[in-house]
Amino acid sequence: MAKADNKETGNDGLIEKMVHVNRVAKVVKGGRIFGFTALTVVGDGNGRIGFGYGKAREVPTAIQKAMEKARKNMVDVALVDGTLQYDINARHGAANVFMKPASEGTGIIAGGPMRAVFEVVGVKNVLAKCNGSRNPINVVRATIRGLAEMKSPDMIAAKRGKSVDDIRG
Repeated sequence: MAKADNKETGNDGLIEKMVHVNRVAKVVKGGRIFGFTALTVVGDGNGRIGFGYGKAREVPTAIQKAMEKARKNMVDVALVDGTLQYDINARHGAANVFMKPASEGTGIIAGGPMRAVFEVVGVKNVLAKCNGSRNPINVVRATIRGLAEMKSPDMIAAKRGKSVDDIRG
């Protein structure tokens, strides 16, 4: 329904971004009762991100609940020079996202909900495409899932018991 793009820095240094606000209606005998849902992402701009989904009768309350949930739901992302380590395909529900690292100066080439995620996590250069469902909740979940599953060469080398040079080839 309504989309907003406000960017704030909270008192704890986290970047907060509202991705989507939706108005929902419950039909009762006397008419309709309206409620609101809010989807937000919170990050430190340096590889940590979380998302939250809040519901309330008023928009500000829904946003506040979503921000609190996002702060409790933080994950770490292994970035390199403001971009991704390698190409990533991720999925949540019917939302399919493809993310590809980009060279310096490319910027964030991604649509709506994915752009908000990249901005708060600290990705500066990326190419991204969303296929399938474009539901903002599923797109954000798929994007964060893909970023969280990305491993650095150091992590892969440690897991395999090899040196980083062997991994990089």
